[in-house]
Parts: sequence; structure tokens; C-alpha cells
Amino acid sequence: MKKIFITALIGILSLSVSNAQTSNEKLKIFNGKVITPYSIIDNACVLVENGKIIDVRAGNVDFSGAKEIDAKGKYISPGFIDTHCHGGGGHDFMDGTPQAMIKAAELHAKHGTTLIYPTSASCSDKTLFEMFDNYRKADKMNTTGAAFGGIHIEGGYLNKKMSGGQDPRYVIDPQPEHYNKILEKGGDIIARWSMAPELPGALDLARELRKRNIQTSMAHTAALYDEAVDAFDAGFSSITHFYSLTSTVTRKDALRYAGVIEAGYNLDNLYVEAIADGVHLPSPLLKLIYKVKGADRVVLVTDAMRGAGMPDGKSILGSLEDGVPVIIEDGVAKLPDRSSFAGSVATTDRLVRTYMTKGGANLLDAVQMLTLSPAKLMKIDDAKGSIAKGKDADIIIFDENINVQATIVGGRIIYEAR
Repeated sequence: MKKIFITALIGILSLSVSNAQTSNEKLKIFNGKVITPYSIIDNACVLVENGKIIDVRAGNVDFSGAKEIDAKGKYISPGFIDTHCHGGGGHDFMDGTPQAMIKAAELHAKHGTTLIYPTSASCSDKTLFEMFDNYRKADKMNTTGAAFGGIHIEGGYLNKKMSGGQDPRYVIDPQPEHYNKILEKGGDIIARWSMAPELPGALDLARELRKRNIQTSMAHTAALYDEAVDAFDAGFSSITHFYSLTSTVTRKDALRYAGVIEAGYNLDNLYVEAIADGVHLPSPLLKLIYKVKGADRVVLVTDAMRGAGMPDGKSILGSLEDGVPVIIEDGVAKLPDRSSFAGSVATTDRLVRTYMTKGGANLLDAVQMLTLSPAKLMKIDDAKGSIAKGKDADIIIFDENINVQATIVGGRIIYEAR
């Protein structure tokens, strides 16, 4: 028990935001509409010191020695948290350099992301371990992009029939001798792991990850309903890109069998990811997810690859050396034969905008699905996910159309629109 506690504590400490992202400056953001989990406070201000929010109140109060930001009547919101992102701005988190990681984080910061979980794809152990090394370097260097929350492993332990845009060469079943090696190399920085729960050994791995405070998610799965329930009991806390490569009702002879989609709706405490780019999920499905699960159990994710923020054309999902060729068109990334999506090119501001226009969500709920809900999923809501006294000063300012005007991480201004 003592060993498990120490391991979990090390993981928690290791996944805290780098001090490089925290400012010692005093900051006052005023003349804005502050979005809280419960209401919008008009003509309010937020006071920040040493990277923390020290007060939120209506009106404009004196704060001696503080740098002032006039929100000019726009919204002051918690920063967006993206728990599933592969890259952006022409860079992938698996490109093999810390600079590529930082550049991708910079692109997403411009669109309101203040905390990002660099996500892998199915790859060789060599490529994955290089990602671990580069993450550690980038985390220390990064003062200009969204902060890093830890690595999200998506890949390897997937159902081969549901691999989609993942490289089938590296799709395998989980074996202790393999995943223990991964945990040895990256256990201090792995925050989340997506896998198919029906694979032999997947539940044993989920139980081990739960001991280490690593969140586990059902992904690229053909599991039946009962298998999904067993997975939830073993520690799976979410479903990765709900509806995308996720099993639903199947029929064998005269009988019908429910799948992971139905488990997602029936298990109240199970979170579901939604790629709300307006392409992966049409309006009726966005509305259904929101109606059944509610904002507190929906986590919006970009699932963005390097094509986010880039023009249409050929691109690569995964590392430049060993990734999967894709094509960007119609606001999404696809395999060249158009047989499957291969990640999105969305940014977090687009997700909020889309859920309001196509998913029926109001502003408070749309913002919650990218702030407090992912913070709760990742068990960091004591420090992030809302604008409240004592929490980290991860704050954005945006207008009525969710166009981001400023991004602040740990009290540091890292982006201002010109």
C-alpha cells in the first residue's frame, strides 16, 4: 500500500504544470463578463498574483502595481483544456523535437487552449520513448504555448477491426512485459491511456493504471455492452471520440447486443469525448449526447493533428518519419482513400462555437465541456477548470463569436490578438 501511495504521489507531482508557465506578476483583468460554472458576472474583474486567482468580483477594484487588461466588455473565461490533441500548426507531438511540441502548443494557445495533453498514435516503442524524452524537454522550455498536462497514449492496444487512421503495423494486444516497459519509461508523465477494453489483458492494465492515477479511456473498440461495464468497473473513466470507431448495437441471429455507445449513455458517471468540429458528429448526435449526458459528463476534444491551422492538402498523421499519409479537406483530415477520418483540424474555439450553433448548448454549458468537465475527468479541478479564488490563473478573453482576444497561462500573457 505504501508503495502504491508513493507511486501515485510521484505521478501527481510530475504532472503539475511547469513553473516556466507561472508568472510572479500581478494582473488585473477588468471590464468583462466573467464566466463562472453557474452564471455570468457582468462588468466584473479578476485579480491575479503569483499565477493564482486571488479575487473575482463585480466592478473595477484598485489593485496597486498590477498590469491591467481591459476586456472591453468581452467574455473572461477559464482557459480551455484539450485532453486529446496530436498536434497543430504543421507540427505533431511525435515529430521528434521539443520545438515541434512547443510550436503545436503555441498554435492551440492562440485559439484559447491553456492546458493540452499531447497525444500519441500507434507507433514503435522507439518513437514513443522519443516522445517521452522530448515532452520532458519541451515542458521545461515551454513559456509561449498552452501548458502541458501530461501525455495521452492513444494507440497500440486497439481492436484491429476498429483501427481507423491508426497504423495497423503497431496495433497489438496489451502484455505486461510490454506495458510495464512503457510505464517504466514514462510513468511519471503519462496522464491518460486510450485502449480497447475487450482485448486480453486490457482490464489488468486498467487496474494498474488506476493505482497510478492514470485515466483510462475506451477507444477504437468493438466491445459489447457487458464488456464496457466490466471496463468501467476496472477503472475506465471515459470513452474516446464517442461514436468514432466505437461499437453500438449489433445483431447475431435473432438477438441484438448493445455496445459501448449504449454503455456511454447508461453509465451516468462515464465521461464521453466529443469531437465537436461539425464534421465528425452531425447536429442530431451532438444534441443527443448533450441531452442525455449533460455538460458535466461531456468532454470536448479537438483530436487535432498537424493540419490544425494549416491549409487544405496532403499531410501526415503521426511522426514525420513514420506517420500515416492523410489529406485535409472539408474541414477534417481523412485517409487518402476517404474511407475514414484521420483526426481533426479543429481548435478549441471552434468546438465551443459548433456546440452552440449545432449542438443546442448555451454558452455556459459549451464552455464547461472544455473547462470544468475535462478538469474533473483528469482530477485537477481543485486547481483548474473554473475562475475562482485560489485556482490557477489560466484565463482567456473572447468575443460573442468565440474569437479569442487573449490567452493567459499561470498569470502569464502568452497571446494577444492584434
